Amino acid sequence: MKKIGKGKRVILPAKYSVNIKKDIRFRVYIAFTCICLFGCAIIIKAAMIQIKEGPKLRAMAREMHTRFDTLLAERGNIITENGVMLSSSIPEFDIHIDFSVIDSGLFAKNIDTLALCVSRLFMDKTPEQYKQEFVLAYDNDDAYYLLGRNLKYYQYEALRSFPIFNKGKGYGGFIADIKEKRVTPYNLLAYRTIGVFRDSNISGLEATYNKDLVGENGRRVVQKSTGNVWVPIEGSELEPQNGKDIVTTLDINVQDVAEHALMSILEKYECLYGTCIVMEVKTGKIRTLVNLGRQPDGSYWEDFNYAMIPTEPGSTFKMATLLSLLNDKLVTVDDIIDAEGGAIRFGNRLMRDSHLGLHAMPIWKAYAESSNAAFAKLAYTYYKDNPSKYVNHLISLHLDKPTGIDLLGERRTIVIKPGTSSWSNTSLPWMATGYGVLISPLHTCMLYNAIANGGKMMKPYLVSSIKEYGKDVKTFEPKVIEQVADASIIDQLQKCTRAVVTEGTAKGIESPYYTMAGKTGTAQVADKGIKYSDGVYQGSFVGYMPADNPQYTICVVIRTKPHSKAYYGGAIAAPVFRMVADKIFSENMGAWVGPLDSLARNGSGMIPAKAATARSYEVLLNAISKHVPISNDYMNTMMQMVTDSNKHVTIQPKTMYRNIVPDVTGMGLKDAVYMLENSGLQVQVQGKGKVHEQSIAPGTRIIKGQNIILQLS
Repeated sequence: MKKIGKGKRVILPAKYSVNIKKDIRFRVYIAFTCICLFGCAIIIKAAMIQIKEGPKLRAMAREMHTRFDTLLAERGNIITENGVMLSSSIPEFDIHIDFSVIDSGLFAKNIDTLALCVSRLFMDKTPEQYKQEFVLAYDNDDAYYLLGRNLKYYQYEALRSFPIFNKGKGYGGFIADIKEKRVTPYNLLAYRTIGVFRDSNISGLEATYNKDLVGENGRRVVQKSTGNVWVPIEGSELEPQNGKDIVTTLDINVQDVAEHALMSILEKYECLYGTCIVMEVKTGKIRTLVNLGRQPDGSYWEDFNYAMIPTEPGSTFKMATLLSLLNDKLVTVDDIIDAEGGAIRFGNRLMRDSHLGLHAMPIWKAYAESSNAAFAKLAYTYYKDNPSKYVNHLISLHLDKPTGIDLLGERRTIVIKPGTSSWSNTSLPWMATGYGVLISPLHTCMLYNAIANGGKMMKPYLVSSIKEYGKDVKTFEPKVIEQVADASIIDQLQKCTRAVVTEGTAKGIESPYYTMAGKTGTAQVADKGIKYSDGVYQGSFVGYMPADNPQYTICVVIRTKPHSKAYYGGAIAAPVFRMVADKIFSENMGAWVGPLDSLARNGSGMIPAKAATARSYEVLLNAISKHVPISNDYMNTMMQMVTDSNKHVTIQPKTMYRNIVPDVTGMGLKDAVYMLENSGLQVQVQGKGKVHEQSIAPGTRIIKGQNIILQLS
């Protein structure tokens, strides 16, 4: 029905009304369907988020309120067999302050006291300066103010007890970042052997045994609490597994003596570098490993492990040559060899001795005198037709491969072989004297240790055990790697090494208290940019002591500066050997039977001792628990100690001649000065130690007031 005009209606057909209803219904269906589809889409999306992205989102939510903190494991220590600490870890702290969380009333009430406490702790600024800095940081709401870096534990403990800071992180703003610092209590001592441990640098035993030392970190869950403070959730901790301790074979006392002995020679002659190795004969344990290199400012530091760097060894290599000849039954050490005056030509090259004039002599004598000509002739005579036989002996002595010591960084040795491009007609005689072959000082030490050990070549090692909480979890035993010769040959070789000290190139270091044996070596250097013409030498001495019951093998190698006035092994390396050997003997480390002092020497009858005051003798005798009656009248009188045939000690006044210069060589400085000044002389002193020389000869008539210079050593 439809209106037409005022008061009139039009009636529509029924069919048209039905169509309108259908249209409305259709639209409703479409809208409902869209709503259903949209709802389904929401459900599907929610399900996808729940299943696919849910874990990630849940983790993100948790991270806003919880997190995992790493619990650092303590790195293990490096200690000696006697329990001496060589390397350990200590905590260091970086301290920051979050001033934005500190209450204004708390800050105003305690700022003066806090500034005073911090000033007294650090002693670098006044309390007023600290107060000014703290107030400025507080006004700026500084949330990460740096108070100090690398602070020690006692400083950290003190800071956290100060006013305001003692409220913790949430209310006092105290933030401590803990770090671990590796320290070596003995600083330079064995520094290269122990090694360093830093993020960008790790070396030495620290690197070799890093897996044992490092341990395994733990973790825990912490939850954010009021004031943005992270609180550990109880029961969530996974405790760290601390690193194990490494027990090294080093002896710190001998290491100290060896370092100072080597340093004294290096400084005296301005040498480029030096190394000293002490190996225990029966076991192969390395008791000392010193490496000192000259720095640009002239000082010395443990910069490289020179003991493991191969170089041309020089005359110490004659042991390998002689060992080869004896094992092949080609000679005995009593056979005669003619050195032909100390200069023999091989091909177009002349082999010369450092000192000419040697002719026919036993081989042991040629070894003691270190005749290059004699040993080059021996090798050439017996191996020229089959040089591989000689080289194979060197290989059997393990000179062509690393020693296997438990220390990273061993470098490749070089033993040239016949038939290679490096071999020439003169290679054999030059190799026989230690040229044309590259081995490390550690190889040389290992070889001579085998001679001292009855022919058993021991593998050198630096770690005797690994401990966890004080108990051994792994131990390392001595290992024989080769039997280099039988007993008869070893006896001959020991005869040669003994002769070097008794009448050869090292006779200047012989001790009256114990026996020693070894070999000097001197080699011209041509490597790393150095030419033979530069006049750089390598002086060495390797030996063992006591010679009649070997306990320790000592190897010393020193590289000189160009054109040094001293370069022979007997002059620069042998004295270091003697000083180290004296220390070992004085401590009686090997518990061998031997004389304790000059009074214990056998068959010496009446033994005169050096002159000293009676007071000095009293101190000495009390120290060794000997009671010898001395009259108080003689306390400041020069006395002489003697023993009779029954070894009874007596103290007698020393005969003094008026107006005659006395002999004070060998005396201590105090007693020498006392004697000379009482005689009317003015004393001047040079050096340290005991009197080595005096400028006025003993027996000279004294002129009152005359100066006398005492040279000490």
